[in-house]
Amino acid sequence: MSTGATASDAREGEPALSPLTTDTVRELLADRKIFPGVPDELGEDTELILDSLGLVWLLHVVEERFGLVVEPTYEDIAGFTSLRRLTDYLSAAQADRPEGGGPDER
Repeated sequence: MSTGATASDAREGEPALSPLTTDTVRELLADRKIFPGVPDELGEDTELILDSLGLVWLLHVVEERFGLVVEPTYEDIAGFTSLRRLTDYLSAAQADRPEGGGPDER
């Protein structure tokens, strides 16, 4: 699914990348580095348990593909219990980023 765009492309005024949807996050989770053994039909509300390495890799991939830098709190991480909740968090973070669609500043 790689669009070939990177965070630096967004900074150079390239068109904004597509929004993070449930299907997009499901596809990202299917990466064996993030969630080995993810079921083919992962339901939106199926219990999801990401280990810390999987979460770090997921956030890295989100940054690389969507230019979205997020730093979830412990409370946020505790809430990543399903595909729907993870997607809601990432979608909200994407919607809240500054005008222009570029990556968040650290």
